[in-house]
Amino acid sequence: MITIRPFEQSDEDYRQAVDIVNAVWVEYPDTVEEWKESDEKRSRATKRGRFFGQFEGQPVGFASYGQSLWINHPGKLFVSVDVLPEFRNRGIGTALWQHLCQEMQQFDPLRLLASTREDYEDGVRFANKLGFTEKMRDWESRMDPTSLNLADWSRYPQRMAEQGIEIKTVAELESDPDRDRKLYELEWLVDRDVPSPEPPSQVPFEEFQKIWERTNLIPDAWFVALDKGEYVGMTNLWSSQADANLLYVGITGVIRSYRQRGIATALKLKSVEFALAKGFGEIRTWNNTNNTGMLGINNRFGFVRQPAHIEYSKAMREERPEDANLKIVDPTQEESMAAATS
Repeated sequence: MITIRPFEQSDEDYRQAVDIVNAVWVEYPDTVEEWKESDEKRSRATKRGRFFGQFEGQPVGFASYGQSLWINHPGKLFVSVDVLPEFRNRGIGTALWQHLCQEMQQFDPLRLLASTREDYEDGVRFANKLGFTEKMRDWESRMDPTSLNLADWSRYPQRMAEQGIEIKTVAELESDPDRDRKLYELEWLVDRDVPSPEPPSQVPFEEFQKIWERTNLIPDAWFVALDKGEYVGMTNLWSSQADANLLYVGITGVIRSYRQRGIATALKLKSVEFALAKGFGEIRTWNNTNNTGMLGINNRFGFVRQPAHIEYSKAMREERPEDANLKIVDPTQEESMAAATS
């Protein structure tokens, strides 16, 4: 018998949910601690629902929907459905999907966004069955830092020096009173040029600042390129609590007026040097399949391409004129504004 129940923020539910998702996404493990921290830091303005699919009382599937301030529209929701491999083809995934659809009706969804990996045949088949349409693909690439001969890249620090470009970590920039605001604006300039299945939104500055509270953030592995104090490029690495050998690339980018000058390569070199110095064994990154510039840089560094991750979209209704102006709004902010003006 298949039953659906909501996820409760209990230690046992966290453990069961993480176990299910890790069993499906074996190469991308998470920890209970990472999930709890993510929940604690999540914007109160965004809505979310999470559910277990149970077979004879045993949790064997996990599904969720959620809004994102990075794609700030209350009708654009991210969805996921994961079922343990040994319990597939029993209707559990379908039951979870139907329950998600019922729960999401309250938001009058415009589009649903989902993803899977191209070699996850069950996931691809399920997305197609539900009427999702492929929007884009991102190559995943992995690198062993020890494979790089640093001597072959010595010209890039010299090129930066000749151009007057400095590269510093955010830890080294802590004395700059405007550091956080400059990083915020720089990241937005970079984000706008990163391919996305939906137009990106700039998150509120207060949400951006929560980044300093993240356990997996490494201030000494967040590098910024500066030209006379102007922040013109960045790259950062994030740790994994589930795999102490692994680093993830957060974002690498340079503002448009400073491209084609070797800055992105110099930044990437700094991140690899960090990984080598600290003894990390692998760096992982993702790039849109049409992002030839960054793919070329990664290829030269020896990143090895993995199966692509597919980004899907499913239209739930026709767009209306008012959709263009809809934003996710924090009700506590609305109350504060009303109090201030009354």
